[in-house]
Amino acid sequence: MSDLGSIIRKHVLKNAFEYGKANPGSVVGKVIGEYPDAKSDMKTTMAKINSEVASINKLSKAEIEKEMSGFEYAKKEEESKGITVPDAVDGAVIVRYPPEPNGWPHIGHAKAFCLSSEIAKTYHGKIILRWDDTNPEAEKPEFLVAIRDGIKWLGLGWDEEVYCSDYIPQMYKLCQKLLAQGDAYVCSCPQEEIAKSRERMERCAHGSATSQENLDSWKRMLEGKLSEGEATVRLTGDMESQNTVMRDPTIFRIITTPHYRQGKKYRVWPTYDFQGAVMDSILGITHPIRSKEYELRDEAYIFLLEKLKLRVPRMITISRLAIKNAPISKRLLRPFVESGKLMGWNDPRLPTLAGLERRGILPDAIRAFVLSFGISKVESEPTWEALLAQNRKLLDPISQHYFFVAEPAHLEVKGLESKTIQLKKHPKKDMGMRSIDADSMLLIAGSDAKQLKSGEVFRLKDLCNVKLGVRGDRPNGFSGEVLNDEMVEKKIQWVSEKSSIDCEVLVPKDLLDGSGHFDDKSLEIIKGRCERSCIDLEQGTIIQFERFGYCRLDKKSKGKLTFIFSC
Repeated sequence: MSDLGSIIRKHVLKNAFEYGKANPGSVVGKVIGEYPDAKSDMKTTMAKINSEVASINKLSKAEIEKEMSGFEYAKKEEESKGITVPDAVDGAVIVRYPPEPNGWPHIGHAKAFCLSSEIAKTYHGKIILRWDDTNPEAEKPEFLVAIRDGIKWLGLGWDEEVYCSDYIPQMYKLCQKLLAQGDAYVCSCPQEEIAKSRERMERCAHGSATSQENLDSWKRMLEGKLSEGEATVRLTGDMESQNTVMRDPTIFRIITTPHYRQGKKYRVWPTYDFQGAVMDSILGITHPIRSKEYELRDEAYIFLLEKLKLRVPRMITISRLAIKNAPISKRLLRPFVESGKLMGWNDPRLPTLAGLERRGILPDAIRAFVLSFGISKVESEPTWEALLAQNRKLLDPISQHYFFVAEPAHLEVKGLESKTIQLKKHPKKDMGMRSIDADSMLLIAGSDAKQLKSGEVFRLKDLCNVKLGVRGDRPNGFSGEVLNDEMVEKKIQWVSEKSSIDCEVLVPKDLLDGSGHFDDKSLEIIKGRCERSCIDLEQGTIIQFERFGYCRLDKKSKGKLTFIFSC
């Protein structure tokens, strides 16, 4: 089911670019390495490779290079001693996972989590799971559970767990210090006016209030004498700075929504600009990882800590990771989930960790994938294929094999006696045997049936050779007879009509179309039949349907199995 043609073209392009002309013999090994099932029909695989070689060798180098930009190529793996960062002291490094419990964790979180974990591992350091829970309007306990589960599923751990909301009293004291020093002020301007004054590079009249006036206003905020939206605390920055973040950023605001942990205990809450910097320093974080999207805010981060005379950590900036046409924005995805267009936040089309798990993506594949980008600010938006290739590599040696025929056609084989054959569950490893019943009434994939011609000889995989006759009496049916004395290259998957079981495979595709809109065809449903022994599989098991791909058993119902195509 994986796009073999796309994989072949990718490697032929690279071979042609590196050596001037592509050579089929140099490409085939790389194709099989990424798509092991290509070995099952080498005649067809080589025909496709030769065709692509002939096509691509006619292109100019510029044309080849342009087309290569649309593919992801695995970097050569080198012996690694871990991820190194500047100013790190062995045994004294402290990193953090800083999720806000306002949504489901996704592959972007995985990148930051894994990099932080690797830094701690390299320097024998400590990891703090720090909940950035200072926005009562967006946070829920269910998201804490989902994020904890996601981190554990990735195979990561932490040494200590803290909640920023427990540090509100300390943050209040630090804010009061800024107000007393004249480094912050209470502003009563509406948000629209604040935005306009920033554009004009002019500080509003509230910025000239005395320290005592500001402290009095701060007290009124805390005592509930000012309503939500009536006042904010702004850091006294530089209104003429070319960095707009430095134009007196807001550091505290009034939010009256009850907090999921603190209830109505607090009504004045820090913004991320204040909380993130202060908590990194208070907790002793030495190397906080920050996404490149916050890079302009780094100046305010340092400025704030210096005004408070707090330690400034060594910030590590990385690019944000997102998969092409697989958005991670909760604002965009929530309507899809709530409208029923998606099966929830664990829909296999989503790059949430729950969605990736449901799709049959292994945690090891995700870790290898996100760590391959390293600590870099270079923006990247890889396609699914880069992750799926890593997943196939890991699944190949551990997945049991079974037969599946999609959109089946009937095949009557004259001369084939009823019998039960024993097949290995894995072609190379000892995973036990499975039994398959065979008789004269079989099913083959509709796509295979369409390519068969009268008189053609083919092999029913691991069963017998068949010479095709004419169409049978039944709709969508064929007939043939057993042929015992020929070597046959073409192999076709099959199951017994009588002893197979109904199944369907959900095939996730890009959630968005080329215009960035929801693609109604982003989930394909392929109906078929699989061998009956699949009914003994446990839900969640990932198997390989031969000549189709790796699939995860998602649901078992009476008389039918539902799988999700992985890669």
